[in-house]
Amino acid sequence: MVDVEGYDLPEELYYHREHYWAKVEGNKCKVGATDFTQKLAGEISYVMMPFEGDEVKQDDKVGTIETKKWVGDLYAPVSGSITAVNQDLYDDPSKINSDPYGEGWIFEVEMSDPGEVDNLMKGDAAVEWQKAEVQKHAK
Repeated sequence: MVDVEGYDLPEELYYHREHYWAKVEGNKCKVGATDFTQKLAGEISYVMMPFEGDEVKQDDKVGTIETKKWVGDLYAPVSGSITAVNQDLYDDPSKINSDPYGEGWIFEVEMSDPGEVDNLMKGDAAVEWQKAEVQKHAK
């Protein structure tokens, strides 16, 4: 885990430019919101997720994350078929705040093109991107 200006950024994950993470496990990709997203958003009160079986394309808006004062779009970091959604978030969406990289995962995709992860950021590239995003939002 890397601390980037006060925000956790696990090194093993891939990152989408809209502040979502992707954990690749074989041909599946688990997706969630980054620590930066949940801290910036505040207490999450509702999540509208895609449905199991939905086909998504990389960069598609597939739902929303909401707080009392903010609504943000939920993006698919890769293309494929939704194989699971985190049902626990319907009852307790604040799991995204308390454990964004664990129990706060949002959905899982069976990737139609695993090579698309090359369009995401990882490692040093993700750290530099996160630093720039922190600076952009600090202004």
